[in-house]
This record gives sequence, C-alpha cells and structure tokens, in this order.
Amino acid sequence: MSNFPEIYLARHGETEWSLSGQHTGRTDIPLTEHGERNARSLSKLLESVSFARVWTSPLQRARRTCELAGLGDVAEPDDDLMEWDYGEYEGIRTVDIQKTHPGWNVFRHGCPGGETVDDVAARADRVIERVRQVDGNVILFSHGHYLRVIAARWIELPPIEARRCMLTTASLSMLGYEHNLEEPVIRHWNDDRHVVEE
Repeated sequence: MSNFPEIYLARHGETEWSLSGQHTGRTDIPLTEHGERNARSLSKLLESVSFARVWTSPLQRARRTCELAGLGDVAEPDDDLMEWDYGEYEGIRTVDIQKTHPGWNVFRHGCPGGETVDDVAARADRVIERVRQVDGNVILFSHGHYLRVIAARWIELPPIEARRCMLTTASLSMLGYEHNLEEPVIRHWNDDRHVVEE
C-alpha cells in the first residue's frame, strides 16, 4: 500500500454511442442498462477507499456512474473533466472520419470546430494541479479520451502519448507516486474485471 495519495480514474459506464464507437463529447446521453449495472459494480472496488475529494464531469453519463458507484452524495462537478469537444466529429466513428481524413487520430490532430490537443491538455493540467493540492485520495469520474490525456500528463508525457493507453467503459485506473511526490507514476491501469459482459 502506498504512503502517498492515490488518484483514481473512473471512466463512465456504457452508452449507446460508446457501444457503436461514435465520438461522444458534449452530447449528454444516458448510460445503457448494461452500463448502469457495470457502474454499480464499481462500488465494490471503492467501498474500502476513503476519498478526500470526489470530482465528476457534469455530463450525465459520468455523474450517474459516480452515483451508482456510491459517491454521488459527496461529488463535486468540474467542467474541466468533460470529454473532448469533438466539434464536427461529434457522433461520428473514427473509421468514418478516416475515410475522408486517412490517418486521423484525435490525440494527434484534434477536432475541427472543437478542441485541439493542446486545449484538452491544458484542461488536464489544471485538474492535475488541483489534485496535487489535495491531502488525501481523489477520484475523478470522467471520459475515455480525456482520462487518457490526464494519465499522459500525470507522468509528464506529451498528450499525443495518450493514444497508447486504452480505457474500457466502467474501468478503474490509479495514478500515484513512487519514491516521493516528485515521481508521479501510473500504478494501475484499465481494471475492468468487475465489468459483466452481456
């Protein structure tokens, strides 16, 4: 067990668009029934952990995941935890974007009419700065692409390296430190063993 604060990253449960592979940025859609079940299963993983702060994206898929995980009563919404603003690519799958823009990757190219990679990294850096001020464990309920950028920035990598960190719905990851508070690390990544497949 670490003597340093731990930062948990909880990706929201399944939605219709995460199931279909459509980019879901600011479109505020609910969890599926399956997504709700898997969000509820997060509570077992978290019941023995005490959190000094619980922050959630204000979008309903993240807020509902937080509630079902048993932390809704203490959660604080944070606009910086919202998913990437995909602009013109909202609701479109990567495979379809690449038909007209071969080789497109959100972590390299950003989104026309939406956020750039640097925009998202700046939001992630602000959250990391706030997290580092907390004396105790923190949990962030947020979204797949955004949490991947948080992880990359936590370990001081450029945001493009987030493309190497896969996250499934309702997964739990953990950031922390090794020898001291100047050595941020990824302690655990994409734990979805609690997720029940349909």
